[in-house]
Amino acid sequence: MKNQTVFREGWLPTTNKEVEALGWDSLDVIIFSGDAYVDHPSFGPAVIGRIIEDEGFRVAIVPQPNWQDDLRDFRKLGRPKYFFGVTAGNMDSMVNHYTAARRLRSDDAYTPGGKAGFRPDYPTIVYTNILKQLYPDVPVLIGGIEASMRRLAHYDYWKDKLEPSILLSSGADMLVYGMGEQPVREIMRLLSKGIPFSSLKTIPQTAITIGIEEQLPVQSSWKNIILHSYESSLKDKKLFAENFVKFEKESNKIIAARLAEPSGDKKVVVNPPFLPMTEEEADSTFDLPYMYLPHPRYNKKGEIPAYEMIKFSVNIHRGCFGGCSFCAIAAHQGKQIISRSEKSILTEIEKITHHPEFKGYLSDLGGPSANMYGMKGKDMKLCQTCPRPSCIWPVICKNLNTSHKQLTDLYRKADRIEGIKKSFIGSGVRYDLLFPEWNKDAGRDESEYLEELVTKHVSGRLKVAPEHTATDVLLYMRKAPFDLFKKLKKRFDAIKDKHNLNYEIVPYFISSHPGCTDSDMKDLVAEVKTLGIKPEQVQDFTPTPMTLSTTMYYTGFDPFSGKKVYTARSSEDKKRQKEFFFWYKKPGFNNGPTKHDARRKGK
Repeated sequence: MKNQTVFREGWLPTTNKEVEALGWDSLDVIIFSGDAYVDHPSFGPAVIGRIIEDEGFRVAIVPQPNWQDDLRDFRKLGRPKYFFGVTAGNMDSMVNHYTAARRLRSDDAYTPGGKAGFRPDYPTIVYTNILKQLYPDVPVLIGGIEASMRRLAHYDYWKDKLEPSILLSSGADMLVYGMGEQPVREIMRLLSKGIPFSSLKTIPQTAITIGIEEQLPVQSSWKNIILHSYESSLKDKKLFAENFVKFEKESNKIIAARLAEPSGDKKVVVNPPFLPMTEEEADSTFDLPYMYLPHPRYNKKGEIPAYEMIKFSVNIHRGCFGGCSFCAIAAHQGKQIISRSEKSILTEIEKITHHPEFKGYLSDLGGPSANMYGMKGKDMKLCQTCPRPSCIWPVICKNLNTSHKQLTDLYRKADRIEGIKKSFIGSGVRYDLLFPEWNKDAGRDESEYLEELVTKHVSGRLKVAPEHTATDVLLYMRKAPFDLFKKLKKRFDAIKDKHNLNYEIVPYFISSHPGCTDSDMKDLVAEVKTLGIKPEQVQDFTPTPMTLSTTMYYTGFDPFSGKKVYTARSSEDKKRQKEFFFWYKKPGFNNGPTKHDARRKGK
């Protein structure tokens, strides 16, 4: 039963003065975050704080604490009754800090004024080490994308080496991976019953460490998989690759195994996840009493760019079954789509219409992919133990319901809300769901969706992500053939011409992905030139922890087939590949062969 002492409206406190103003003499949980505090359902620290509050506990947030002075920010609220929570924030700190060329960025979208320098590299580790130094007897629970994707041994691109689980490098007592509402609610409910934190060893969707000789905590319903040790993976990349294959397959299942990875004198134990959230559970997260604003402490300190980008957008679902090799979404948010109810979504839109700065235009109704809302298996029993990384590659699963009717209806209902002039779709659209050439079930609903999307929800540019044009590279990326993009562009152009719209389609591309050679980049340039496209939305591949692409980058081979994969690794090779995108800015740019072309696919 919930503790009934703290249900209220207003900000979560960030200072002693704010705690005292609430009449509290102590705190149950204190969360340290690498981001500024924005009380909005798109910001993880706020969500977890509101979840803890909703369970009836007193929680405070310390945003962007100073780790370089006398550590007063870590001391000011004292010790909590139950535990400290630590998160790097909404982004991996190293992606936040550095470019793909490992150059330090000059800005930070999650800080007032976009200023850099308000968080360290690896804040999950830095903050936890400090808290353990100051309060060695208080448990520390870590979470967020930085911790989630480092729950096991992983390749770190910025250090260029294999690192152990972040549980070991941080010294934390427990890690929550993925979207943390379910495990955090369970943790709070058990703690409220008087169960010691140290006894919480079998909570789903958490990771802990135990002694190397200790038996796994008893949980008879779970299957156990023992991975190769961290030390073995250091010595043999093939063993690390085998670990990755097991990790990815289990991450894709609804009912997964418990993983255990020996590391030094410890075993890192990753418990299987909770079942996917129901619609009601998803609604309960978004219906919490967020203020939908940055905390007043940032008044006159400049806008927070990440908030400005999403303040008039609505997240309608989570998860992604696309399975792209370079993407961490499925391993973090899950492969299953967790959709909110229409009522919850429309209620949030109505709230936005009352925002004092709102002018009638929603910037996005979307999620990780714009058009996966409401999609799931026709027979969910078949999905429970399915290890496929993608429901739509290399072919679309026959068990997947891909109807776009529900989403089209939602767009129309949103547009009928008083105060809404137009709702744009800013999230990327998975066009491989729209055409019968790839999706045999695509038909009238998908055609109607595309017409609705282009004519009523494009702000001038439709974002899609073919990522590349070369067949071999797209196979390594787990992406549909480029011919499908051509089909989309042809249909897009026909719709815009029919309605006399001055719109353009904006494709995203990646250079230096594993398997991509200079010759592949030349082919890409030739393809997009014929389509009259000058690439703008481009990026150089950045290896992030625990993705298939990163595993190929580190090991030099495909962990599933064992075949060697050429990868542009040097800064010179990566820079050259990216520069192919900008031929139109370089008069006389030569598209002829180079000496690097012989590297194609290990030749």
